[in-house]
Amino acid sequence: MSGGLLLRVDRWASSALAHPDRFSELLADLGNIGVAVPVLAVVLAYVARRAHAAGAYRWWLPPLAAALLMALVPALVVPLKELIDRPGTPVEPPGTGYYPSGHTATAAVAYGSATLLLLPWLRSVPARRALLSACAVVNLAVGFGLVRRGYHWPLDVVASWCLGTVLIASLWIFLVRAGLTGGRRECSESE
Repeated sequence: MSGGLLLRVDRWASSALAHPDRFSELLADLGNIGVAVPVLAVVLAYVARRAHAAGAYRWWLPPLAAALLMALVPALVVPLKELIDRPGTPVEPPGTGYYPSGHTATAAVAYGSATLLLLPWLRSVPARRALLSACAVVNLAVGFGLVRRGYHWPLDVVASWCLGTVLIASLWIFLVRAGLTGGRRECSESE
């Protein structure tokens, strides 16, 4: 991992963006397990409660699927870090295991899953757009904060966004196939 155009661009982008400051550290912290997972847990509890109260078909399955997906993140990221063994940026102490970014993957899956589960419960198009925009802004802020602070190379962040996209898309496909994306569903077939 010492040559090639993509890595040269990655190094150039990192040197142009990396200027550690307190604000970038706060943005990066939005991807911490201690911040992102509690946000997801609150949303899971809210969605479960609301779906149960509405008599939704298999009300417990979307929150359970999202929780399992969140648990899958470290099971995927940690072996990838070990396998790829990428060194950190010049700002970080010498070491390896920076690719992909665990903070970015945590943020992408936690905030993305929360958004996906909340969308069916929002009635207005502006509310849905605002939620989608907020999710995108938070995830971009985490990635920017990680690169600006010097915790990660830009490609570390992009790789985790790709992984998060695959995981969130998988959750969405699962929920659609299970017929669990539209809030209340009357169950006419036998359960």
